[in-house]
Amino acid sequence: MQSVLSSHRRPRTLALELVDALGDRIRDGALTPGDKLPTEAAVMAEFGVSRTVVREAISKLQAAGLVDTRHGVGSFVVGAVPAAGFRLRPEAMATLRDVVSVLELRIGIETEAAGLAAQRRAGRDLALLRESLDGFEQAVRAGRDAVPQDYQFHLGIARATRNPHFAQMIDLLGTMIIPRARERSSESKTERRAYLLKVNAEHESILSAIAAQDADGARAAMRTHLANSRERRRRAALDHKDE
Repeated sequence: MQSVLSSHRRPRTLALELVDALGDRIRDGALTPGDKLPTEAAVMAEFGVSRTVVREAISKLQAAGLVDTRHGVGSFVVGAVPAAGFRLRPEAMATLRDVVSVLELRIGIETEAAGLAAQRRAGRDLALLRESLDGFEQAVRAGRDAVPQDYQFHLGIARATRNPHFAQMIDLLGTMIIPRARERSSESKTERRAYLLKVNAEHESILSAIAAQDADGARAAMRTHLANSRERRRRAALDHKDE
């Protein structure tokens, strides 16, 4: 069967086109958070692509934090595709230096967002942030990287500012702002899990300050969290350069 996405294309291109096609359905509301994606067989039949293409596309959607795959159950929508216009594309995070640059941008935006969130948050915001952190820990203990939950936590803080421009900026940057969405770690599972639990402990400090309406404390906790991530990538870049 000829692919309905494109003919005479390499498998990698087909996978990216399938990502766009499924992404359009999420953006248009045909697939909403919590919905289960069609099975591999159904996607293969509809788009006329191979199982390899489908799995590569799902992997990319998962890495971007748009879907969460549960082994033996299926893949579920967890986020929306950023609107047309400015967005952080995968090629903008191609190197560790690129990742550091994006983290510097996030420090500028999210430090102030945390302070405003502490001043303006409502009970509903705190409940959603708590849900994100609980989901993060559960994902890590289940052996996953918790990228969707991490992104939802940071987006939730932006929304709690009650300034729509912060949320729009985080939404437009997309889930690629979470560095490990693009990383291939050489750490053991035990080391990776310990690191991610440390990350979530930093999240807890941010949430505690927001809940206490401590604007300066929230700013400091967010800056520390993102600066730690930046320094981790800076060290990795230096180590890679020395190889």
